[in-house]
Amino acid sequence: MRIIISPAKKMRVDTDSLPEQGLPAFLEQSGQILDRLHELSFAELKSLWKCSDKLAQQSFEQLQQIHLTGNLTPALLAYDGIQYQYMAPDVFSDAEFAYVQQHLRILSGFYGVLRPLDGVCPYRLEMQAKLEVAGCRDLYQFWGSRLAEHLCAESSLILNLASKEYSRCISDHLPKEVRMVTCVFGERIGDKVVEKGTLCKMARGEMVRFLAEHNITDFEQVQQFDRLGYRFSEEDSNEEQLVFLKEGSR
Repeated sequence: MRIIISPAKKMRVDTDSLPEQGLPAFLEQSGQILDRLHELSFAELKSLWKCSDKLAQQSFEQLQQIHLTGNLTPALLAYDGIQYQYMAPDVFSDAEFAYVQQHLRILSGFYGVLRPLDGVCPYRLEMQAKLEVAGCRDLYQFWGSRLAEHLCAESSLILNLASKEYSRCISDHLPKEVRMVTCVFGERIGDKVVEKGTLCKMARGEMVRFLAEHNITDFEQVQQFDRLGYRFSEEDSNEEQLVFLKEGSR
């Protein structure tokens, strides 16, 4: 089983807590993207990033300092969004780090796909950014089937904890023999199951922590997740989705 998650926009540098264990698999492609970003003006980058002047200036300065093979932070410690805060890798045990290093993969518009302990630099680039690179109209076309092929070579079962922005770069290219199951964390409102962005991010992080703490490799055991008030709903689940509902919303 391989578990996929999204990256976070907010990143940090931490070269002291834990040494990186290798480089990203698609570093050559990251270099192509970096070269393309360096060709853009500040105004073009700000438009690409769709952020404030302050964030654009910080990201522009960050871009000038990127070194793909030096001053690296393990990916799992580098991302600092809500999902990662609830995952809390800072307090992982050695066994939990070993689990995620084997089973967890982080999707990235800049790096493609990452193991948790691959060394990375802070960057700003979402998968859906309209960046033309290497003759491709955007990053989805640039990455193509590479990321899906990479994951499928590792496992025939993918547990999807990523947002649609990122999971589509896998789901659009999966062969029939590989199964991808998406975890849905929602509330029942009327006759619909509705997901709320921040709560989903929290639950995805808690799910990774739950899987690592219990060393779960049997797919059926994923249904035992019971944190943040969520419980598995068999009646709402199917072959492609595992639905977890907030207590009181059933």
